[in-house]
Amino acid sequence: MKTRILSGLIMVPLLALLYFGDYVLMAGCFIIGVVGVYEFYKGFRAMEVEPSYPIAVVSAVLLYGIGAGDMTGIIKLSDPYIFWLFVSVLLSLLYMFKIDERKPADAMATVTGIVYVIFFSYHFFLVDQSDWPILIWIIVLAAFGTDIFAYFTGMALGKHKLCPKISPKKTVEGSVGGTLGSVLLCGLFGYFFAGDILMHCLVLGVLGGIVSQLGDLTASVFKRHMGIKDYGNIIPGHGGILDRFDSVLFVAPLVFYYIRIFM
Repeated sequence: MKTRILSGLIMVPLLALLYFGDYVLMAGCFIIGVVGVYEFYKGFRAMEVEPSYPIAVVSAVLLYGIGAGDMTGIIKLSDPYIFWLFVSVLLSLLYMFKIDERKPADAMATVTGIVYVIFFSYHFFLVDQSDWPILIWIIVLAAFGTDIFAYFTGMALGKHKLCPKISPKKTVEGSVGGTLGSVLLCGLFGYFFAGDILMHCLVLGVLGGIVSQLGDLTASVFKRHMGIKDYGNIIPGHGGILDRFDSVLFVAPLVFYYIRIFM
């Protein structure tokens, strides 16, 4: 527990990315994306699947280039992200053309990493550029708040296993405690810093608490099939970048599309 807490404190400076936003946040998200997808692909290699990391990096550069172009007004395409998806999938499929060395699974793993890690994490930046950039803090509060409250609630009260085949230590009690913790933190944030959208903050607290855990469990499913405990060892007590940000990968898109649909 001590290692987890110390590692959590090491993560605190990353909150500066949220405060400065714009290009600083973009750079941080880019680094998280390219490091995270490297870890993800390393897990596939443990299964003798060989995704293309260079294609993922090219895809990330193109995606963030589109984001920078949107900020400056340079990009003139009506559907730049559809174009990005087309190019990324096309390159991943062309990767199979060296037929003696590569399999369809290699191409599919490449696409999965690009969408799951690079594109999902990019939504952090999209929320910052939306009409409600303040809600970027909800992503962090929902994701990390759920994790913290679920951990301590599970330790104190956990008796019933949630998904024993996926994550044996997670409990139903911990899951409920994590969701309630997310609602509490998001509600307090809304009350003190965004009173005019307090109800939206509470709703996002509920949804974020649930989706955050789904993101965590999804990462665990991948690791189970890959036969690994952690994606990496960059952060002591937490594993790799992807181990720490697995829940954020689901919460960031949730918040962005909630803004677009309901706000």
